[in-house]
Amino acid sequence: MNNAIDDQRPANRFPIELPIRFETIGRRKSQESGLGQTINISSNAILFTTDQFLNPGYRVKVAIRWPVRLGTSVGLQLVALGRVIWSEQGSAAIEIQRHEFHTCSKTTWGPSLSAGTLPTENEEHGVATAAGSSR
Repeated sequence: MNNAIDDQRPANRFPIELPIRFETIGRRKSQESGLGQTINISSNAILFTTDQFLNPGYRVKVAIRWPVRLGTSVGLQLVALGRVIWSEQGSAAIEIQRHEFHTCSKTTWGPSLSAGTLPTENEEHGVATAAGSSR
């Protein structure tokens, strides 16, 4: 990337490659979901590869298998709610609006994204709150 563009970003991005799952959320009749890998992460955004094009403006929920464990056997995943701010064939970036860590076993990703505790678009308007926030 161009250094001038990098200098305009409000937070440092850290190159880290981890498995990611995503699911679009909202009022669309059909939800899209897929797999990818993170390219870099900051405190307010995630850039990742994707097996499909995600339109800017789509709201998404993502789960990232975190490299740190609790003790020796409890896995962690970062679950975040955000909006697609940039996309091209094969990759997308989201602005993180809410986030929290979930536990999961060493071999599985835990519950589906749909069963997560982060609010959906309808719940976001005062019905539910999330444990973490990037702002």
